[in-house]
Amino acid sequence: METPRRPNIVIILTDDHAAHAISAYGSVVNETPRIDEIAREGVRFDNCFATNALCSPSRASILTGTYSHVNGVSTLVTPIDASQPTFISQLKEAGYRTAMVGKWHMGEHEGNTPEGFDYWDILIGHDGQGEYWDPLFLSAEGERIAEGYATDIITDLSLDWVESLGGDDPWCVLIWHKAPHRPWEPHPKHADLFTDPIPLPSTWEDDYATRTSSARRAAMRIAEHLNAEDLKQSPPEGLSYEAEALWKYQRYMEDYLRCVASVDENVGRVIDWLRERGEFDDTVLMYSSDQGFFLGDHGWFDKRFMYEESLRMPLVLSYPRAVPPNQVHSGIVTNVDFAQTVLEFAGTGNHPRMQGRSFAGDLTGGPAQPVAEGMYYRYWEHDDVFHRAPAHYGWRTDRYKLIYFYNDGMGIPGTGVFTYPGEWELYDLEADPEELHNVYFDSAYARIREELKVQMWMEQERLGDRPHPSQPRPQLLEELAAGRER
Repeated sequence: METPRRPNIVIILTDDHAAHAISAYGSVVNETPRIDEIAREGVRFDNCFATNALCSPSRASILTGTYSHVNGVSTLVTPIDASQPTFISQLKEAGYRTAMVGKWHMGEHEGNTPEGFDYWDILIGHDGQGEYWDPLFLSAEGERIAEGYATDIITDLSLDWVESLGGDDPWCVLIWHKAPHRPWEPHPKHADLFTDPIPLPSTWEDDYATRTSSARRAAMRIAEHLNAEDLKQSPPEGLSYEAEALWKYQRYMEDYLRCVASVDENVGRVIDWLRERGEFDDTVLMYSSDQGFFLGDHGWFDKRFMYEESLRMPLVLSYPRAVPPNQVHSGIVTNVDFAQTVLEFAGTGNHPRMQGRSFAGDLTGGPAQPVAEGMYYRYWEHDDVFHRAPAHYGWRTDRYKLIYFYNDGMGIPGTGVFTYPGEWELYDLEADPEELHNVYFDSAYARIREELKVQMWMEQERLGDRPHPSQPRPQLLEELAAGRER
């Protein structure tokens, strides 16, 4: 009996690409036909979430299959110990050839550069973000400048590496783009796109009336916090505050969406290349972003918060040999689940340290692990100098979201010195999908509020994360324990 062919694996990861800027997810501001093609050939995940909506931590969770408190990358200034187990090290042990090209952003010095890869070539400079034009790369051979546009170069280098391989052993390549990260520098060929007025999000005028002071402190308002580097030009003189805010939104969105256009083109290049090689059907092809992004939603840009636009990751996956097309996966999955899922598709055992669950069986009709009842989130980087986002954690189920702003950097280097009292928010996502009404103090939600606190407390214990000292042990937990004793 012939042994089934092990799939090749391509993971395309972008930075800050919001799901609501992808037409497969119903975008009203742009179209992304080539990303949509992956969804059409396979699966669109409607509830994929980041467990820490920040670039470096999310990338570490994707690689290691663990939460930030386990892999050690909790903020932008906590570099990875690259020697820890990853799905790449597991694939390599199983005979896969492996490569990483593009944005690493988890440290770029000895001990923090990629390990377990046969080939790696990463962007450096610009605080680890890399440049859009003529970017500086670091590989095992040293540093060099690659002339051209980063999104195109990263794709070129990735495909060139696969083309250089001989033999029949399967391969895995991570194509990790800088785009569409700030400062949003598009390719000139897209300069004419999105010049018509871009629709405002329905929550543009959110006044934060029911949000906590923790949320209101964030310095992420388009009207006030986009800078000259972001906008590339000064607003016209004489505009009112409201008119200037609208002008900034249009400028921001024009460049952001033009960067996305280059991403979509390069996704298409990968798809076409796989088809030309006759390998599309036998390749697990994933497209995602390290977290979501605010696109004027609630008047904000950036991410960090546990609110939906920041929390939600786009994820589309195709593997025609095993995964039927035109699927929509509505269950809760997270970036911590990626590692085990890839390894199950590859027929390779995962590492016992890995957390989360594989969702491969959900897609193939094979044995599947129990569906997650909720997801745990923790943002550690308190009161950073640029965004002033508060440290918080929370628990999201299919209907409810509980958030605790504990407002303490917990001694993490580079965080702010201010500590504020803990504050709670609760949202009913069925009644209020735009998260405009914090119902934490609404008596109608008193019971579910306390039940969610227990669920979060138990999940923290299961995952090995410690609640902040300011968070009291849930009273309902005590009542349930007393009831069991009786």
